[in-house]
Amino acid sequence: MFLQPSQKKYKKERKGIISGIVFESLNSGTYGIVSLECAKINARQIEMARRVISKRIKSIGKLWIRIFPSKPITAKPNEVRMGKGKGSVSYWIAEVRPGKILYEISGINKTIALKIWKILSLKLPIKISLRELNSKLF
Repeated sequence: MFLQPSQKKYKKERKGIISGIVFESLNSGTYGIVSLECAKINARQIEMARRVISKRIKSIGKLWIRIFPSKPITAKPNEVRMGKGKGSVSYWIAEVRPGKILYEISGINKTIALKIWKILSLKLPIKISLRELNSKLF
């Protein structure tokens, strides 16, 4: 199914604010998909991107997912009156800041990496860029 934590100390969290910039470097892969803006990416979108990448790299490449949806988002059912507490957990999100590496890929050439980047830029709700192993941060 979709990614979600096995257990948390508290079931429901507050919204909070996403701010700041992350300066990360590639750990394992030769190419990285990097976010360029703050956003909330849910578990469905992470899984969809994983399927797109694994379909393109087939068995020659390797994929690392560097984000995990660990924040719960709650929602109350439609047509429910005010009060009676907070709603139940509806889905899980990963909070992403600019510069965060979302995925790392190795074992492929640059043309396949560019194809993956073009497809993901249309499917993900944020602006992303492609980073190579020996390139500058932005």
